[in-house]
Amino acid sequence: MPYPQAPWTLQGYAIQTLHLVNIDRVRPLIPLELEIISVWPGKTLGSVYLSNYGSGSVLEYSELIVAPALVNYQRKIGGWVSHIYVDNADSVAGGREIWGLPKELAEFTWEQGKHVTVHQGNRKLCSLNYNRQSLAWRQGLSASGFSAKGSDLLIFPAEFESLLGLIGSKLEIPSESPFSGIGLGQPWLTVRCEQMSLRVDAPKVVCQSNRNARVISY
Repeated sequence: MPYPQAPWTLQGYAIQTLHLVNIDRVRPLIPLELEIISVWPGKTLGSVYLSNYGSGSVLEYSELIVAPALVNYQRKIGGWVSHIYVDNADSVAGGREIWGLPKELAEFTWEQGKHVTVHQGNRKLCSLNYNRQSLAWRQGLSASGFSAKGSDLLIFPAEFESLLGLIGSKLEIPSESPFSGIGLGQPWLTVRCEQMSLRVDAPKVVCQSNRNARVISY
C-alpha cells in the first residue's frame, strides 16, 4: 500500500478563497441527503483551496480543492468536496480509497508569494494571483468535510494551526475547466495560511446514500 493510513499530518502553506454561490446552480453536485446551508437568500458559501505540503508531511504534494457549498447533515456542518486535484499519485490513491474523494492528477506551478496555476495536460483548471500578507495572527481551527464512497456518505474532521492573514486575490477559471459552471466568480474574502500544520482524520459513515456522489463537468 503506497500511501500512509489516516490520519494524515501535513505541513506547508495554503490560500483559501470564499465565494457566494447560487444554490440552484450547485444543487446537482450535492447528494440529496445533504442540506445546502443558505448564508444569503439563494446563496451558499463556496470555496477554492490551494495548498503546498512540504517537509514534515506524510506525503509531499500540492492540492486544489473545490467545495461548491456549505452543507448540513443532522447538525453536522461542513463543506462538500466536488472537485479535487493533486500532483502525487499516492495522494490520489489514498484520497480515493480512504476518504472517497474524487482526486485526480494535475500539475501545479507556484510563484511563491504571487501566483499559482493548475493544469491537467493542456487544459488549464484555474489560476490565482494573490498578495503577500502583511499582518498575520496564529490561529487553531477545526472543520469538517463530506464525501461519498460507494453508497456511504462520509464525514471527516480536520484540525489545523497556522499563521492566518487576509489578502487580496484574483481567481481565473477558464471555460474549459471542469468546475467553471459553478459560478464561483471573484472571491469576497481570501485567507492565506503560513507555517500551517494540518491533521486530517479517517472518515466516519453518517448514512447510506440513495445515490453516489457525482462530479459534474459543466
